[in-house]
Amino acid sequence: MTAPTITAPQLALARNAAEAALGVLPTSRPLVAAEPIAATADALTEGQAVTARFSGAASGEVVVVVGQDLADALSQSPLGELDLTAAVRPALEAAARVFGPVVLDPGVVMEPQVALSALAAKDDAVAVPLVEGNQVRAVLALALNPWPSGDGAGGGVARRETAGPPAVQLRGGLDMLQDVEMEVSAELGRTRMSVRELLSLTPGAIVELDRAAGSPADLLVNGRLIARGEVVVVDENFGIRVTEIVSPGTERE
Repeated sequence: MTAPTITAPQLALARNAAEAALGVLPTSRPLVAAEPIAATADALTEGQAVTARFSGAASGEVVVVVGQDLADALSQSPLGELDLTAAVRPALEAAARVFGPVVLDPGVVMEPQVALSALAAKDDAVAVPLVEGNQVRAVLALALNPWPSGDGAGGGVARRETAGPPAVQLRGGLDMLQDVEMEVSAELGRTRMSVRELLSLTPGAIVELDRAAGSPADLLVNGRLIARGEVVVVDENFGIRVTEIVSPGTERE
């Protein structure tokens, strides 16, 4: 069976998608998009991959493989282990939206070879190495069904002309996580109740918490205590005025 031919317009669209993703991809190095190639399982074997399907103006699948440095920074964050999918999702969305308004699935974390081999099995799958010099540090891969035509039709695809490599800041360590969105919650206190007590709750019932009146509320990120503060009202909404930053390892004090 003859391998499908990847056309020049498809390669150009994949390059545009990679450059869009680079603008929001957390990275500790300045990367540029190299020449697109046919997707293969060994495009990048170290690190972690996030894959997601999208539909709308165009339908397909996008994979971003990030290097081990970002995966390590997320797993060893002072705030606890952070979600790789949340960190990479803006890059997935930016790449998919090059093809027009689309809806992106939540995304799944996979081993790079598994994600890339699954994508490479699809017709016309394209991978764009994201490189530092001659070293591949990340990969963006795409498979669309069908690919838009090269004349700009089909999903309002706009081809971008670039005069040079995209502006990507050199960031390292925790700095590369600064744009990652995280869930922040406030906690007034806790208590323990039996199932009988829970089932007996009615409107107007009072649940006593393990916190004295006037005690500070806890501010948590992904369930980890990072600060304490007092409850305030801001434009008819509750807020927390931070009075104490909790150092790692002292959460229980």
